[in-house]
Amino acid sequence: MSGLQPVRGTHDLFPNDIRRHRKVIDTARAVAERYGYGEIATPIFEFSEVFQRTLGDTSDIVTKEMYSFTDRGGDNITLRPEYTAGIARAFISGGLQQHLPLKFFCHGPMFRYERPQKGRLRQFHQIDVELLGVAQPQGDIEIIALGWDILVALGLSESCVLELNTLGDGTSRAAYRKVLVEYLGAHRDKLSEDSRGRLERNPLRVLDSKDEADRKIVAGAPGFEQHLNLESAAFFATVRAGLDALKIPYKLNPRLVRGLDYYCHTAFEFTTTALGAQGTVMGGGRYDGLIEAMGGPSTPGIGWAAGIERLAMLIAEPPSPARPLAVVPMGAEAEAMAQVLARDLRRIGFAVELGYSGNLKKRLQRANRVKARAALILGEDELQRQAIAVRDLDSGDQQEVPLNRLETHLARFR
Repeated sequence: MSGLQPVRGTHDLFPNDIRRHRKVIDTARAVAERYGYGEIATPIFEFSEVFQRTLGDTSDIVTKEMYSFTDRGGDNITLRPEYTAGIARAFISGGLQQHLPLKFFCHGPMFRYERPQKGRLRQFHQIDVELLGVAQPQGDIEIIALGWDILVALGLSESCVLELNTLGDGTSRAAYRKVLVEYLGAHRDKLSEDSRGRLERNPLRVLDSKDEADRKIVAGAPGFEQHLNLESAAFFATVRAGLDALKIPYKLNPRLVRGLDYYCHTAFEFTTTALGAQGTVMGGGRYDGLIEAMGGPSTPGIGWAAGIERLAMLIAEPPSPARPLAVVPMGAEAEAMAQVLARDLRRIGFAVELGYSGNLKKRLQRANRVKARAALILGEDELQRQAIAVRDLDSGDQQEVPLNRLETHLARFR
């Protein structure tokens, strides 16, 4: 029977779920468009090399979480675990360098083989924005402001906190990495197995370990801010001043990192306590070295991604769809007429529910189940008089309306 159940970590989205998802997507799209971000779509799967190059051969996503397979042509293919790599690949393969700066908005499903969590499944959905070709801190300010304004539009700004950090430039990062490795190396025996592995490959990732023993060690680690050069400190100061000017509140989190070498300067997350331990709803950062690492031209970039499932769990219940009109035909001749009438009403903007069988009582029961606003009862007598009986299903009032006055009469039910 397992084949008749959804695969672990996946779920079906029914109309109420989709309504919440659509609210998140439509709101984000509308705000992004006001910022000048155009919507794009990249394939759900890419050559595995796209993600191995961008996420790093030693990252948890590549080593543990990617859904990869060899297709019939012998190519190694991966279902996308995140959006940025595919967008960077599209930038390179599409020869878009001459069109910089570029602003992209997108949304869609992602795939990661990990333990299902609240709001994070093995197939999950994200909205994503990317700004390519802007090296100045104004790009960081804009991308964060865009995320904030989406949260405001969704009614979530009061329940979310912006956490902010800087990773500095390459020189600052290298200096800090050396100091951090020395500190963590002195506590190696007390680190978790995962963190001992990261110490060799990707030491900055130890800073955001969830292991309690690691957290105690990390609490005493030297701070990144002590190793920023003047250029990096000035860059971060400009970002903070921009956020202050826009009145976007934030708190500094010196343990917030992006572990791969092409990340630099600003790293940020919007978090909430409303979802328990899994509190990140939006996160991103600057990745000036990514496109070059993939073999493309040196191109600065910054962006973020947000989980649609998590945002959908937080927003207020979206308005229900417009209540339909129920067309209730009685008799063979009325059945044929009902199809025409229903289509005509839909063409002028009404939602129409058309019963397929049953007597008058059963069809009216069906109309009540779908929360119809009114029932349009069409029988042989009404046909002869070129009229329809319109019953207000809220008040119970019913009156006969000539067909040529029907649209005017129904205006009250819009």
